[in-house]
Amino acid sequence: MAVTVWALIFVLFFLFRGSIALGMVASTTVYCLLKGITLEEVVETMVIGFDNQFVLLAVPLFVISARVMNIGGVTTRIFKFANSSVGFLRGGLAHVCVIASMIFAGMTGSALAEAAGLGLMEIKAMDDAKYDRPFSCAVTAATATIGPIIPPSIPMVIYAMLSGASLGNLFLGGVIPGLVMGGAMMLYIAVVARRRNYPVGVWQGVRRLAGAFAQAFLSLMTPVILLGGIYSGVFTPTEAGAAAALYAMILAALVYREMGLQGLYREMVATVENVGFLSFIIAGAFAFSYVVTVEGLSDKIAALIVSMTKNPYVLLLLLNILFLILGCFLDTMVMLLVVIPMILPAVKALGIDLVHFGVVVILNMMIGLCTPPYGMLLFAVSGLTKTPLGPIIREIVPFLWVLIAVLFLITYVPGFVLFLPRLVGFQQ
Repeated sequence: MAVTVWALIFVLFFLFRGSIALGMVASTTVYCLLKGITLEEVVETMVIGFDNQFVLLAVPLFVISARVMNIGGVTTRIFKFANSSVGFLRGGLAHVCVIASMIFAGMTGSALAEAAGLGLMEIKAMDDAKYDRPFSCAVTAATATIGPIIPPSIPMVIYAMLSGASLGNLFLGGVIPGLVMGGAMMLYIAVVARRRNYPVGVWQGVRRLAGAFAQAFLSLMTPVILLGGIYSGVFTPTEAGAAAALYAMILAALVYREMGLQGLYREMVATVENVGFLSFIIAGAFAFSYVVTVEGLSDKIAALIVSMTKNPYVLLLLLNILFLILGCFLDTMVMLLVVIPMILPAVKALGIDLVHFGVVVILNMMIGLCTPPYGMLLFAVSGLTKTPLGPIIREIVPFLWVLIAVLFLITYVPGFVLFLPRLVGFQQ
């Protein structure tokens, strides 16, 4: 009875567009009252859960580093370098979006931060070159999905907390899939650019390329410092967040001098707001998972799944379909914090590598950010440019097919994910 009421309250919050975090807390509170469980027990469980998750410290640090880079001149220099590199191709500015997103992905770990930081700049440049506005918005949204795949990655931090998988190996596992995503989208862009006769850029020469590289050099060193520091043992993946934040502040305030104390204060306040909201969701998820644990729901779901199939490849297919559907309606953090703990026992039971599964799941969730009706990246680029959603959705559908093709490639060829972790053999 109590667990039925618990599930019903949570579903009602979702159906009526209420706060998912509040829904998790409210449903758990009612469950405890019905079962006679004191709320102190639940709070104690949540506090212990937070206390043992040092990896979560990386989240606010990566958030502040992304925000500082967006206002500190980093994005502008990255865009100019990418333009000098591939802007001469037919449809060059669309290719620039891909390259810039791949570079920026190595600094921020957030798809929405990537779309917000590079979005207006990319779309304005394509508008000036007479690209179709909906196509420009679709390119910006689709390429932003690379952000949490190439390290660092905020969703990978959360997944590592939930699964116990090595965060360092997760970071490494996302590198090749991120590059494959970029290459696949560039192939599609080349086809569209030729079919629509988009403009061919002008090769600016080696000197201009070298100059753009020199201006962007310190920004381009961010992923080198982060990954080099992690895999050389200088700092842990969690401490890498602090290194990224400090390096971003030094670049923005002292080197590029595009951010003052007031700007830093505004971004820190915005970071506290963002992280406060995220912390509330995580706290709600800990409360929610308390019921899942007490009722043994994870084990029951795992037993049900394993009874359906003992083939890991079939399970991966079913989970891919599940997450692609859920991505149309649920936020990334909700899927991570609510769904993942329920299916992890089945994944472990069938011997699926947790690093491989983590990258597959996060790519699923990034596709969800571009999938109507809930796609947050679609709303982000639409809001930034005041462009209606309908035309953007029509333009992004082919990109979704490209990303789904990459998803199934990395799902059934695990070497794309596991090659670098096995090569480096990093242990967190």
